[in-house]
Amino acid sequence: MKRLKKTIRQWMTEQMDLPADVMMDLPRVTLIGNFHIYIENHKGLIRFTQEELRLRLTEGELLVVGRDFVIKNILPEEILLEGVIVDIRFIKEGS
Repeated sequence: MKRLKKTIRQWMTEQMDLPADVMMDLPRVTLIGNFHIYIENHKGLIRFTQEELRLRLTEGELLVVGRDFVIKNILPEEILLEGVIVDIRFIKEGS
Protein backbone atom coordinates (compact mmCIF):
# COMPACT_ATOMS: atom_id res chain seq x y z
CA MET A 1 0.00 0.00 0.00
CA LYS A 2 2.87 2.38 0.85
CA ARG A 3 4.45 1.77 -2.55
CA LEU A 4 1.14 2.47 -4.32
CA LYS A 5 0.78 5.83 -2.53
CA LYS A 6 4.32 6.76 -3.54
CA THR A 7 3.65 5.82 -7.17
CA ILE A 8 0.45 7.88 -7.22
CA ARG A 9 2.24 10.89 -5.72
CA GLN A 10 5.00 10.65 -8.33
CA TRP A 11 2.47 10.43 -11.14
CA MET A 12 0.47 13.40 -9.81
CA THR A 13 3.65 15.45 -9.43
CA GLU A 14 4.64 14.80 -13.04
CA GLN A 15 1.17 15.20 -14.57
CA MET A 16 0.10 18.28 -12.62
CA ASP A 17 3.53 19.96 -12.66
CA LEU A 18 3.50 20.32 -8.87
CA PRO A 19 6.63 20.81 -6.72
CA ALA A 20 8.10 17.41 -5.86
CA ASP A 21 9.04 18.40 -2.31
CA VAL A 22 5.39 19.16 -1.49
CA MET A 23 3.69 16.21 -3.18
CA MET A 24 6.27 13.55 -2.31
CA ASP A 25 6.94 14.68 1.27
CA LEU A 26 10.60 15.41 0.52
CA PRO A 27 12.80 17.71 2.60
CA ARG A 28 13.81 21.09 1.19
CA VAL A 29 17.36 22.02 2.17
CA THR A 30 18.68 25.55 1.61
CA LEU A 31 22.38 26.10 2.26
CA ILE A 32 23.85 29.59 2.52
CA GLY A 33 27.61 29.37 2.23
CA ASN A 34 28.84 26.88 4.77
CA PHE A 35 27.43 28.69 7.80
CA HIS A 36 23.60 28.56 7.54
CA ILE A 37 21.31 25.68 6.63
CA TYR A 38 17.52 25.90 6.51
CA ILE A 39 15.66 22.58 6.41
CA GLU A 40 11.92 22.30 5.74
CA ASN A 41 9.65 19.26 5.89
CA HIS A 42 11.61 17.20 8.42
CA LYS A 43 9.81 14.82 10.78
CA GLY A 44 11.61 15.57 14.03
CA LEU A 45 14.92 16.12 15.76
CA ILE A 46 16.84 12.94 16.58
CA ARG A 47 20.11 14.38 17.91
CA PHE A 48 21.72 17.77 18.37
CA THR A 49 25.21 18.67 19.58
CA GLN A 50 27.57 21.51 18.69
CA GLU A 51 29.05 19.18 16.03
CA GLU A 52 26.04 17.23 14.73
CA LEU A 53 22.40 17.67 13.74
CA ARG A 54 20.37 14.57 12.89
CA LEU A 55 16.79 14.88 11.65
CA ARG A 56 14.17 12.25 10.88
CA LEU A 57 12.82 12.36 7.32
CA THR A 58 9.91 10.52 5.72
CA GLU A 59 12.43 8.04 4.32
CA GLY A 60 15.55 7.94 6.47
CA GLU A 61 17.54 10.70 8.13
CA LEU A 62 19.48 13.87 7.36
CA LEU A 63 22.87 14.27 9.03
CA VAL A 64 24.67 17.63 9.19
CA VAL A 65 28.21 17.63 10.58
CA GLY A 66 30.40 20.59 11.50
CA ARG A 67 31.23 22.74 14.51
CA ASP A 68 29.88 25.57 16.66
CA PHE A 69 26.26 24.65 15.82
CA VAL A 70 23.44 26.77 17.22
CA ILE A 71 19.76 26.25 16.44
CA LYS A 72 18.52 29.72 15.53
CA ASN A 73 14.91 28.71 14.89
CA ILE A 74 12.96 25.48 15.24
CA LEU A 75 9.35 24.77 14.29
CA PRO A 76 7.52 21.43 13.95
CA GLU A 77 8.72 20.93 10.33
CA GLU A 78 11.39 23.63 9.90
CA ILE A 79 14.81 24.30 11.41
CA LEU A 80 17.46 26.98 10.91
CA LEU A 81 20.97 25.95 11.95
CA GLU A 82 23.99 28.22 12.18
CA GLY A 83 27.63 27.15 12.48
CA VAL A 84 30.46 25.85 10.33
CA ILE A 85 28.96 23.14 8.10
CA VAL A 86 31.42 20.51 6.88
CA ASP A 87 29.22 17.66 5.62
CA ILE A 88 25.56 16.95 4.78
CA ARG A 89 24.33 13.38 4.25
CA PHE A 90 21.05 11.71 3.47
CA ILE A 91 20.89 8.32 5.22
CA LYS A 92 18.36 5.86 3.79
CA GLU A 93 16.41 3.55 6.07
CA GLY A 94 18.18 0.23 6.50
CA SER A 95 21.62 1.62 5.60
